[in-house]
Amino acid sequence: MRSIRYPIVHSGNDPVWQKHCGFLDLTTEQFMAVQEILLAQQLERIGDSPLARKLMGDHTPKSIDELRRRVPLSTYQYYAPEFESGDENALPEKPFTWAHTSGGSGTFKRIPCTRDFYHHVLDALMAALILCCSERRGQSDLIEGDKVLFNVAPHPYLSGIMASGACQTFTNLKAVMPADEHDSMDFKDKVAKGFETSLKTGVDILVAMTSVLVKLGNDFSELSRRESNSKRPKHPAVLYRFARAYLHSKLEKIGILPKDLWPVKGLIGWGIDTGIYREQVRQAWGTYPYELHASTEAGIMGLQSWNKKDLTLLPTSNFYEFIPEEEWLACRDNIFAQPSTVLLPDVIPGKRYELVITSFHGMPFIRYRLGHLVNITAPEDPDAQVRLPQLTFESRADDLLDIAGFTRLSEKTVAQALANANLHYEDWTMRKEVNGKDVALHLYIEMNGNHPAQEVATALQQELVKLDPGYRDLEQMMGIRPLEVTFLHPGTFSDYYARKKAMGAELMQRQPPRMNAPDEIIMELMYLSDAREVIMA
Repeated sequence: MRSIRYPIVHSGNDPVWQKHCGFLDLTTEQFMAVQEILLAQQLERIGDSPLARKLMGDHTPKSIDELRRRVPLSTYQYYAPEFESGDENALPEKPFTWAHTSGGSGTFKRIPCTRDFYHHVLDALMAALILCCSERRGQSDLIEGDKVLFNVAPHPYLSGIMASGACQTFTNLKAVMPADEHDSMDFKDKVAKGFETSLKTGVDILVAMTSVLVKLGNDFSELSRRESNSKRPKHPAVLYRFARAYLHSKLEKIGILPKDLWPVKGLIGWGIDTGIYREQVRQAWGTYPYELHASTEAGIMGLQSWNKKDLTLLPTSNFYEFIPEEEWLACRDNIFAQPSTVLLPDVIPGKRYELVITSFHGMPFIRYRLGHLVNITAPEDPDAQVRLPQLTFESRADDLLDIAGFTRLSEKTVAQALANANLHYEDWTMRKEVNGKDVALHLYIEMNGNHPAQEVATALQQELVKLDPGYRDLEQMMGIRPLEVTFLHPGTFSDYYARKKAMGAELMQRQPPRMNAPDEIIMELMYLSDAREVIMA
């Protein structure tokens, strides 16, 4: 196992900055030149493997154009026989480790990870650590000895693999909780343990899904009250932190916040709601979350610059293609259809695309549809002087809720509407329901606090109209108001989590999907909740 020591970054010419953050200096032309070189190396590397020949035939493509012209798009079903059986002889390279990720409907996808892929993911994670502590080009406050807390899913999820790898290889950083000590813990217990441990050690950088950061901020008064009232003997560092935080809260006349106990340098988060709750995270933790975008199949694909705005793709992670949303929609009901793709120089700001990857680093995926919809927000970022297209992660392609062809709501739009309406909730799930000729967008939500039901439905309806032009047209042109809201009793989602845990479900299956939950999950939530009446918006 390699051991890496990273000093403070002093300038844009610093070798550490150039290695990890130099991609932010590329033009689109340079980006594509890197892509072309790495793609040629990858195709030569994997071309003789049985799995690659099954898709590409006996002739390995020699160019980007030939690859796109001759090789069809693929999905996980193409790779599943070899992956699920663990047939390593069919793979381009023997896996360094196997990861898994949710495949929907209670299933998992197994993903083989090569050693080179593993090391590239760690290099990209180090780039995120450098940039999350940066405020300008060529500068970072990341220093040796910084304490990092990983509140992430355990191995074999990719986030757990990254956390374990970082603990082993980034020897100049200190893990608050070494991965091998908490991988066997339940995720909620691990979050609580991390809270308790970091009261003694302090935290410089926290790595977690943004939803976890928001949840910790919302629950912080209860967590801190429970710890401060504990009868256990307290470590001197814990007493000092609470005394300092208590004094600050009295002076500011507000409750104790996470930033009072941990003045962190950086927060690394991910998830659809990162941009939505960035201000709320800053208020609780004292800094904006730094966002990355990743998947188990593709590793870390996109990073923010030091200004923590939109994402820039890493040219060394995968070869990228983009399916325009209209192409995806035209082909979604035909499993044999092959939508066309465009390359990065041809993406159009303001449009959504489904990401397609061809792996680098000996990984097996060839023209693989990730199912991730991204929104191209701008052709470049003048503020950071980044000359590459900027993007945000919008949704999973199969999570869009289509009503009458007017609107295709994503999880991000619904979450933004809830935030704009200032509605405080424990969790929610939404799906399209058809009853005869009537079609409804049905939101099942567990609220925090006493909100009148009609007020919630009306506020959410108004925000969806403001956010989504198609939703507005649905009401104004068709006279359709499809929103229905069902309140779930307090504790419903917690009971669901506990029930799934007791049944032996994996972590990612212990929470209902936010969008398009199947009947059996909705029935279980209703059973656990004894839900209130349905309120029409």
